Amino acid sequence: MSRKLSTTELESFPSLDWFDLAPQVTPVVRSSLERILETQNGNAISQEEAYALAHSEGDDLLGLLAAANLLRAELSGNLVTYVVNRNINFTNICFVGCKFCAFSRGPRESDTYCLNPDQVAQKAIEASQLGATEVCIQGGLPHGLPPLYYRDILRAVKGAVPGMHIHAFSPMEIIYGVELTGMPLADYLSMLRDNGLGTLPGTAAEILDDEIRHILSANKLTTAQWIEVIRTAHRCSIRSTSTMMYGHTETPEHWVRQMLLLRGIQEETGGFTEFVPLGFVHQNTLLFQQGLSRTGPTLAEHLKVHALARVLLAGSINNIQVSWVKLNRRLSQLCLHAGANDYGGTLMEENISREAGATAGQYTSPEDFQSLILETGRIPAERNTTYTSIRIKLPLEELTAEETLEPEFA
Repeated sequence: MSRKLSTTELESFPSLDWFDLAPQVTPVVRSSLERILETQNGNAISQEEAYALAHSEGDDLLGLLAAANLLRAELSGNLVTYVVNRNINFTNICFVGCKFCAFSRGPRESDTYCLNPDQVAQKAIEASQLGATEVCIQGGLPHGLPPLYYRDILRAVKGAVPGMHIHAFSPMEIIYGVELTGMPLADYLSMLRDNGLGTLPGTAAEILDDEIRHILSANKLTTAQWIEVIRTAHRCSIRSTSTMMYGHTETPEHWVRQMLLLRGIQEETGGFTEFVPLGFVHQNTLLFQQGLSRTGPTLAEHLKVHALARVLLAGSINNIQVSWVKLNRRLSQLCLHAGANDYGGTLMEENISREAGATAGQYTSPEDFQSLILETGRIPAERNTTYTSIRIKLPLEELTAEETLEPEFA
């Protein structure tokens, strides 16, 4: 059995090179990684080989991290992107009862709130004045929500800030909107699109396995419903992110199956913009307090999941995002060396992870992102939501000749 790496070894892995490590990696893992590196495609290995990567330890884990970093450089270059956005959680009242959530409140609790569409629009105006190009709008699911509330939010935001990209409403919220209106799913999504919805957050995925989902939240949408919403959104020309929450009750096999499932959807629709691993924040959650979960991901798991995503999704979903709100400063930078190429959004007002016990803060400014990225030896670049506009945020004279040859991203 491979030895487990110390914290010091894990934190120093960015100095290691795949070609130096390869001779120390076991033949099965080395063969898998070499085939992916050669083809730049995660489809080059079998599911069983992917399981072996997900269970890698010792030198095999170091090899996975180094190979993921090399593949990242080949597929995404030396840029690290971010988007200037604002999180808007329009209500904290929710009947779903997810055991991993510390944000939601019952309707009779003293600190509940519910914003009307005009109040959401005012937050979008404030975000625009601070340079945001995107608002990310999600919230709890209260009983008695007006049937067209989500549509009305879109109309209010677009009326106030026509150029703002609206990234809004998880698949769970979409299912609720369908129930409230009685509209067919495709018609409902098309209505939202026509009223200003730009992209859909691929949240509410957690682990796409119904046995695990029942433990996490017995009332949440099923795996099949999540897939149906995402596929239908993509067919309606609404792109989305994709996510996975790790570090609670799942196993490495769940990671692999989820990534391969997302890869299959991407090959069918091409609608995912990125993959976002979301580390479970355990401190204030019922899931942890009831003894149903472990104490969040280990350092090795954080790094492994980002690296595994890079190699298994290669050639399919090539943007791997670090969720900085779940991580501390140093860990987020380490994940950039483990295959990630995007820092996510500035957020301005992050509540969900904070209430679960995360301590990374509610806002990271563009200048903070630029400093964090430069410290890793990479080039900061501001993007839009769909990665179709990317602007390097450094004077050209600060770049070396090699760095200025970075490919343009469409």
